[in-house]
Amino acid sequence: MKKMFFAAIAAVGFGAVGMAQQQVKFGPKAGVNFANLSGADNAEMLTGFHVGAVAEIKFNDKFSVQPEVVYSAQGVKHKGSGEGKQHNDYINVPIMAKYYIVDGFSVEAGPQVGFLMKSEAKGGNATVDTKDFYKSVDFGLGLGLAYDLPMGFFVNARYNLGLSKANEDFKSEIGGVTIETKDLKNIVIQVGVGYKFD
Repeated sequence: MKKMFFAAIAAVGFGAVGMAQQQVKFGPKAGVNFANLSGADNAEMLTGFHVGAVAEIKFNDKFSVQPEVVYSAQGVKHKGSGEGKQHNDYINVPIMAKYYIVDGFSVEAGPQVGFLMKSEAKGGNATVDTKDFYKSVDFGLGLGLAYDLPMGFFVNARYNLGLSKANEDFKSEIGGVTIETKDLKNIVIQVGVGYKFD
C-alpha cells in the first residue's frame, strides 16, 4: 500500500510540474481539529488544532492541485474508568485535487502522509511518552469542501480518514491473560481558514 500511495503522490506532483502555465497561489492556513482513533475503547473526540501552509496550482477555472504542509494536533479522549487523553502530533502532507463547482466553491480529495512528531498519554497529573507505541508514518485520505472569499481569504472543512494502522502491534501475557492492542486509525475533522497570495 505504501508503494501505491507514494506513486499516487508522485504522479500528482510531477503532473503539476509538467503543466506549468497555471496560476500558483500560496499562503498560511490554521484551524481546529476534532480528532479520534477508530477502535479505541470508551473514545470521545479530542479537540486540537492545525497550522501550516498551502500552495494551490490552478490549471483552469475548474481544476487545481493543492499540496500542503500542516502541523496537526490529533489523538483521542478516553472516558470511563481509564479517563485520560492521548495526544499524537503529526506533520501532515496532503495533496488535494480540487474541483470548482461554482465560482469560489470547490470540493477536494486526495492522499495524505503524516509523520509523527510527538505522542503523549495524559491522565490526572501524569504524562507518559508513548511515541514507541505509535507508527512514525501514517497514511490517509482527505475529503473536503472549501470556499474562496474575495481578497485571497478562504474557509474549508475536511474529513481525514486514516488508511493505515496508527499504532504499533503489542502483545503481552499477564497472569495467564493475553493483552493485545487493537487496530487504531486516525479520524480527524478539520475546520479552518487561510489566505492565499497571488
